[in-house]
Amino acid sequence: MQKKPIKRITGGLVQYDGAGVKLVRVIGRQDVKDFDPFLMLDAFDATESEDYVKGFPWHPHRGIETVTYLIEGMIEHGDSLGNRGTINDGCCQWMTAGSGIIHQEMPQESPRMLGTQLWLNLPQKDKMTEPAYRDIRAAEIPMIENPGSQVRIISGTYQQVSGPVQGAYVKTLYLDVSLEPNVTWSLELDAQDTLFIYLVRGSVETDGQQVPYHRAILFGEGDTLQLRSLDEGARFFLHAAKGLGEPIAWAGPIVMNTREELLLAQKELNDGTFIKHS
Repeated sequence: MQKKPIKRITGGLVQYDGAGVKLVRVIGRQDVKDFDPFLMLDAFDATESEDYVKGFPWHPHRGIETVTYLIEGMIEHGDSLGNRGTINDGCCQWMTAGSGIIHQEMPQESPRMLGTQLWLNLPQKDKMTEPAYRDIRAAEIPMIENPGSQVRIISGTYQQVSGPVQGAYVKTLYLDVSLEPNVTWSLELDAQDTLFIYLVRGSVETDGQQVPYHRAILFGEGDTLQLRSLDEGARFFLHAAKGLGEPIAWAGPIVMNTREELLLAQKELNDGTFIKHS
């Protein structure tokens, strides 16, 4: 057993996106090499509605998947595939933008808006795949309870139990882990996978360091993640997948492999030919 060491800790930066939504960009464009195949993680934790109600009006995506997971709150959404719906407490929206999709996400007033949106890169061969949408309700997400821990499986497999998705293009382990105070928790993983956790609440100790909430921890090579919650317990999201090692060309909500592909996407947006599938 080789324990995974801490490679990097980041708290991200407060930013305003969409029509004026306050969020923390935990990882972003400057982090893509280290976090490959994860492109971006935006975290939101707000009790004041003015921080989020302006939302994210209609905008395009191509070349990525977006995974929105809410612990608390409500977001109404719609897209160019004709999907309409609401994400609320404990629900997840897994969207494959593929060759192109246009959508909007409009948070609604709630006592608290708490969750994240993860951007997952698509492999070069799948960049122009047909767009798809998956609405994952809270009841579809299995939960494994062990002494001192609760683990919700959004994607991938944990203790022989599979989540509602596996990641159609990038096999992804996505867990929501809650630990009671002073609990040691471990997980065996592929030593080569990119692994990071985002602390939603509480603190953990790992690799000899104590890390507080609202931080992301990127781990280095090793086959075993081991950490311990501190006196207040902890809750974190765990993300693991194999890196793509491919070139990245990024312009706003479009992530491709070359500058020429970005220019083509912009031309198609201007020409009205961006959407490839009806």
